[in-house]
Amino acid sequence: MKQKSLLNFFGKKKDNDDGIDSSPAPKTRTIDLKNESFSTPTKKAKTINLTPQKEAKSTPKDKLNSFKSPTMKRILSDANVPSSPQSPNNYKTPTKKQKVLESNYPTPSKEKNEDRYEWLENVRDIDMNGPGNVNYLMPLGDEEYNPSTLYIPPSAWSQFTPFEKQYWEVKCQYFDSVVFCKKGKFYELYENDADIGAKEFDLKMTERVNMRMVGVPEATFEFWAAKFIARGYKVARMDQLETSIGKSLREKDSKKDKVIRRELTAVLTAGTLVDSDLLTSDMAVYCCALKERRLSESQVEYSVVFCDTSTAQFYVSHFEDDEVSTKLETLMVQVQPKEIVYERNGISKETLKLMKRILPGNTLWQISKREFPGDDFIDLIKGKEYFSDELMNKLSMMNELTISCLGGLYLYLDGLKLGDDLLSMKRITEYDPLNHGKCMILDGSTLKNLEIFGENGLFNVINKCSTAMGKRMLKNWVCYPLKKADEINERYDAIDELYKLDLINEIQSAIGKLPDVERLLSRIHCGGCKLNLFLNVIDSLEYLNQWLNEKLLKIEFESKLINTLLLMFPKDFENILEPFVNGFDRTLALKEGSIIPNPRTDKEYDSICDEVELIKQKLHKHLQEQKQILNTTDIRYKDIGKDLFQIEVPVNTKVPMDYIMLTKTKNVKRYHNPTLKNLVKDYQETLEKKSLFLDSYFTKIQLKFDENYSTFMKIANLVSQLDCLCSLAKSRDTFGLPFCRPTIQEEEFSFIDFEDLYHPILKINKDIIPNTVKIRSDNVDASMIIVTGANMGGKSTLLRQTCLGIILAQIGCYIPAKSCTISPVDRIFTRIGAHDNIMAGQSTFMVELSETSKILREATPKSMVILDELGRGTSTFDGYSIAYSVLHYLANHIKCMGLFATHYHSLTQDFSSHSTITNYHMAIHTDELLKQVTFLYKFVPGVCPKSHGMNVAKMAGLPISIIEEAERIAKEFEECHQEFM
Repeated sequence: MKQKSLLNFFGKKKDNDDGIDSSPAPKTRTIDLKNESFSTPTKKAKTINLTPQKEAKSTPKDKLNSFKSPTMKRILSDANVPSSPQSPNNYKTPTKKQKVLESNYPTPSKEKNEDRYEWLENVRDIDMNGPGNVNYLMPLGDEEYNPSTLYIPPSAWSQFTPFEKQYWEVKCQYFDSVVFCKKGKFYELYENDADIGAKEFDLKMTERVNMRMVGVPEATFEFWAAKFIARGYKVARMDQLETSIGKSLREKDSKKDKVIRRELTAVLTAGTLVDSDLLTSDMAVYCCALKERRLSESQVEYSVVFCDTSTAQFYVSHFEDDEVSTKLETLMVQVQPKEIVYERNGISKETLKLMKRILPGNTLWQISKREFPGDDFIDLIKGKEYFSDELMNKLSMMNELTISCLGGLYLYLDGLKLGDDLLSMKRITEYDPLNHGKCMILDGSTLKNLEIFGENGLFNVINKCSTAMGKRMLKNWVCYPLKKADEINERYDAIDELYKLDLINEIQSAIGKLPDVERLLSRIHCGGCKLNLFLNVIDSLEYLNQWLNEKLLKIEFESKLINTLLLMFPKDFENILEPFVNGFDRTLALKEGSIIPNPRTDKEYDSICDEVELIKQKLHKHLQEQKQILNTTDIRYKDIGKDLFQIEVPVNTKVPMDYIMLTKTKNVKRYHNPTLKNLVKDYQETLEKKSLFLDSYFTKIQLKFDENYSTFMKIANLVSQLDCLCSLAKSRDTFGLPFCRPTIQEEEFSFIDFEDLYHPILKINKDIIPNTVKIRSDNVDASMIIVTGANMGGKSTLLRQTCLGIILAQIGCYIPAKSCTISPVDRIFTRIGAHDNIMAGQSTFMVELSETSKILREATPKSMVILDELGRGTSTFDGYSIAYSVLHYLANHIKCMGLFATHYHSLTQDFSSHSTITNYHMAIHTDELLKQVTFLYKFVPGVCPKSHGMNVAKMAGLPISIIEEAERIAKEFEECHQEFM
């Protein structure tokens, strides 16, 4: 995805016809962000600095000066007004640079604007830095330019209408975002944002000089926001926080405003979505911060903090890495973050290239070094009192790189109005990308080479989960297969018992009715859950409680794992749910759009309701009085739009002088009079008070619900694990016959014994041939197998299906084989396929050697190593020598299991007498007369006599004359080679 900025949309000159609601806006140019760089129409791509601006929050002023970061200062500022840091309320004496540059901005005329403002023509950030353009005073731009802010001179602020000032106080701090400004029943986009709406989506534009505008209905906000985000834009949401009636109520006890109160309520980006209407996938979406410190030429230190904003789950990782950044690559492949925030000039070119290669199209944001705080971040968190002393001590014990990284991500999220909501959930977990301990290691290279998470990868084949929570947990199980035999067998025992009791479909049917509880708990914590979703959570948990008590909890399971899971379910769960199940009428709440307190349970609400009824009685009495005054019974109240209780009478009815006609038709006229007007105003204000109370009441209920967050998360975890077990059980039906439960044995050395193993992915849609693979099993004592065979004969497929079989077995999944017995593997290494890593500036041969070097350093006797065509990236003799040496080292020193596919047939001869190396090949049938080969795809003992490249060339359609010439040269080369050897 390209993350786009908003610099390059130029406005046309037309009269301003928007009255009080018109306002000047920046004329800018488009810059497409490709990862961390923007490309402009006039210059080469230029990496820019993106520092999100934050709104002020309260803290003592003497603490404020200890923070270097402007964002930290804004967060801790003691300003109580929502005005911009550069608005007149906060205006400070200009610096020398500002004075020089401000002299270029002419004072705007109070007359109707015929020309665009100079400060919109020559855009600068809040610190007066320019982006770089031939129109600017600094053609090459400032290194510290921050495109998220816009400088507006004091002379311009004084000329703004109230609405213009309100709008620009937000837009000048979120200049790189498309601002959707709520106005009545519409969201409106102005100026360059309007240009984008018209250009990208053909929205109809109202042309003006300084306030071009497009609009969309409020009900379609999520639809249009999703479209803008999909095109790579940030979307800032500026909402009305009151109605016109609410405004009049507020002004009874305070100074009158000329405009309805509006504030920024959210900033949406591809990696930080929390609204279920905008989330398009059940899988976790991550926003990530990265810090790097070079230790030596061959060692680098990384801190990575990433967050799933939909569940408020933070992960913290710190590690030292090798020269090819194995751990960082693994983490990025596992997590696949949508956005990465890093310090400008703070990470190496090699790391940037690695991320661009692994995460093509994802967004890389540069932010200033000042936005990655140090110990001052710990002081900030202490002041917020989110965490217990124990958790604060753990945070304080983190190394400085990790603290800075966590602080940088928090400040970025805070600029998106998410920082406090997410961090206050206290969900911070340490993350080890290679998970040294109880799990098999699958590094980034292996995950990619085996296509675990591709569109047609292993995960999608076995994912039969019925809940979003289960899908996310299953992905974690696939990333980290178990490696202890007891734990693996416990999973199989649980699956077998669920099958035996015929509970798989019943469980998934029951839990499948649950919404994404894990994500919704995060929204409830923030008080931002939509009413229908909140009620759905309560309904679903009530159903789950009933079903578990009536079904699963009554069964005496033999499975240790299932019994452990069911212990997560609290015995007093019914009491926990009771205030939400019986505390209000859920059917009525859904109908009315608000949770209504039960009668006579809340004095404040009862008082408001009584007031509404009293006014209704007065209105009824007033109507009866008007019947007598007008001497007619043909009179009634009529609501037309916002004008309520209009007195409707026949068109010829004579009315008193104080009647004011509002509307009429051919047959009737409708009026208000002074008394009625005051009654209607009282009625509307009372309804507004009722609405405000109900909004506050719903927030209180969500906070009450959130008090049991840890209990509800245990329920979510229970459901997720049950769903994963059912998914693994159902996947065996996907494979079809044959399938088997592997026998898992704990041994000193790992071994594998697959009889008639099918490729688990290819078997679904193709009629494929199974193969038996044995290493250190039965009569096969060898730990390394040299695999030879013709091109297209199935060598690479065999290597992959063997690895996939091991992974399935250690996840706890039935596998497509006649039988399987293994001792768990601690890690799978793969060197499959030749590819030039252009982004990293590495050749095929360099990639081969780098990956092989990692294998030789980190493999153990319990590892599985897959090497495919090692050495083909260089000359024949160099390649053969390297292949020989690596195979010898793996067999004699590391003593791991391995499959070594090669076209170097001399290796089979050189290691023919080796005790731990044996030869297998992919069988073919050759018709020498017709010079045709038939691939049998069977893995059999022995050596393939040759690679049959000429037969493949014929199949590919090469001219016969070229093939015959190639055969002659190959024969000569083979004779020379034998003489040399």
